[in-house]
Parts: sequence; C-alpha cells; structure tokens
Amino acid sequence: MTDRLPVLDLRDAAGPPEDRADFLDRLRRAIHEVGFFQLVGHGIEDTEDMLELSRRFFALPESDRLALNILDSPLFRGYSELGREHTKGIPDQRQQLDIGPEQPARTPEPDEPSYRCLIGPNEWPEAMPELRPAIESWITRLTGLSHTLLRLMLESLDAPAGFLDDVVAPDPQIHLKLLHYPGPTQAGEDTEPGQGTGIHNDLGLLTLLVQDDNGGLQVAVEENRFIDVPVIPGAFVVNLGELLEVATRGYVRATLHRVVRPAPGVNRYSIPFFFNPRLDATMQPLPSPYVEGADGVIDVADNPLFALYGDNVMKGLIRSFPDIVARHHPALAAAAGTRSS
Repeated sequence: MTDRLPVLDLRDAAGPPEDRADFLDRLRRAIHEVGFFQLVGHGIEDTEDMLELSRRFFALPESDRLALNILDSPLFRGYSELGREHTKGIPDQRQQLDIGPEQPARTPEPDEPSYRCLIGPNEWPEAMPELRPAIESWITRLTGLSHTLLRLMLESLDAPAGFLDDVVAPDPQIHLKLLHYPGPTQAGEDTEPGQGTGIHNDLGLLTLLVQDDNGGLQVAVEENRFIDVPVIPGAFVVNLGELLEVATRGYVRATLHRVVRPAPGVNRYSIPFFFNPRLDATMQPLPSPYVEGADGVIDVADNPLFALYGDNVMKGLIRSFPDIVARHHPALAAAAGTRSS
C-alpha cells in the first residue's frame, strides 16, 4: 500500500547530493503517477497538539460554535454544522471550522471580481481564545513548508524552482479547516450515501493534511477503485490541486479522493491546509521537458478548470455552499443557475 502512496522524508532533500537526487526522483514520480504522498521529516512536531485543539473546539457547547455560523459570513468563514457543505450536491457528514487569510474588514467595490468577496477577517470563538494564536502559528509554518515543497516539486520537473513564486507572493490564498467526522449515533442509522466527504479533487496548488488514527481518507488509484491512506503519526498527507495540473498540462495529477464516514460511536478529526495562488493570479505552463511532452488537461463537463485562481475557487464555493451563495451572493446564485439550466 505504501508503494501506491509513497512516503518521502524531507530531510533527504537537504542531504548529500545522491540523497537529494533520489528524493527529487521519487517526488516527481509521486506527483505524476499518484498525485498523493506522505511527508515525514518536515520538522513540525505539534501535529498531535493541533488535533487535540481541534477536538476541544468541537467539544465546545453548540451555542459557542454556532456563534461563528458560516451562514452569517459572506466570506465563507466560520463554523458549519453536519451537512452544510456539499460535494456534487450531496451533504457531507462532517462539522468544520473554515479559516482563511486574516485581513481587515472591507466594503465591496462596484463591479469588482466576485472572488474579492473572500477578503476579510476570520471568525474566532470567544470561549476558546487560545485557538487563534495556535492556528495562526500553524498557518505561518505550513505556508513556509508548502512553499519549500512547491519549489522542490518544480525542481523535480526540471523547471526553475522559483517559477511560481510570483503566483503565490506576497499573499497566497491559504485555507485551513478543522474537521470533525462523527460516526452515526446508532448502528442501524440510515447513512446513505455514507460519505464523510464526497469524491472530489482540490482546487489550488497543494494540500497538507494531518489526520488522527481513525483513518477514513481514500484515494482513487483507478477508476472507481479507492484505497485507504495509511495513518502515519506526525506525517502530512500531501496531494496536488487542479491549478498545478493546469500548469503542468496534466503531467501532475489532481487525484480524486474522498473520506468515508466513521463507524457508529467513532469520531474522526483531521486538519487540511490548502496552499493556493493569490486570488488574482493566473497560472502559466511550466517550462519543463515533462510538461512539454504532457497530453494536456482533460476538461470535465461539470468541472471546468479556470487558470485564474479566484475564478476556480469561486466555482468550488458556489457548488459547495449553495445556502451561503443564495443568502449573501444572489447574483452569483442566479448566474450559476443560468449556467446549469
């Protein structure tokens, strides 16, 4: 199973030349053949502390969590109850806290791009003041790790390591979620369609995920065939997003994945961190011999790919949070209805 989902040690990238060369070769094969791998040796030692912090957040009284209700946020930030976010029109069976770049509140300008509605402050729980500094420290460190990893990926493709620096600098559109997947309350409960998170691929550049020991993440290795991602304590599960697939003309894979709902009485916790371009950044093809020989991205009818990240992320939010779009962005809801009719 680990052959299908390689485990890479980041310390090898800083080792002797032969270790670095082997690391880059394994990295290239992982992002091309699988689109998923596990990363150890990254130097971030508090993954279990962050999972425990997440458990404590979801153990807060419901009133404290609903004070951050994402339905009240035009920025798509805050707390979601079970079934609030949708994948392909089906409610996901998870609770979550969505956090983006912390920026000052602003008044929208007339005729500005729709994606600028995502700029603004986060929602933080008054009942848990320690959550904000812990998450902001985590975001800072994972942003640095993601940038390092992105440059190594480009180097593995024989592209200039800094080619995408201007796409993410100075303000990558990061996105972090605290996720809680509660199992059904009773063994006989009807859990159809049985999804924690439905089948999807990610929108941006790359994702770093820490998961607890209950597992549940599955990756598509063939059409309609999924395998479990093994739990490796302290490791980040890394996968690639649609815009890296666009930039590499399909050489790098944004692989489909899903999360299976836990068994009755089991609670699963995970924390995905999404490292994305600036909202106004447009992806350009990488100058790479691997990219030049690639077949190109296959455009799926119900999932058009946009090179401008802001357009790509709004596409995802419109289909994932229809209630928020209808409440706060009726023009977007109307436009989406027109496109689907």
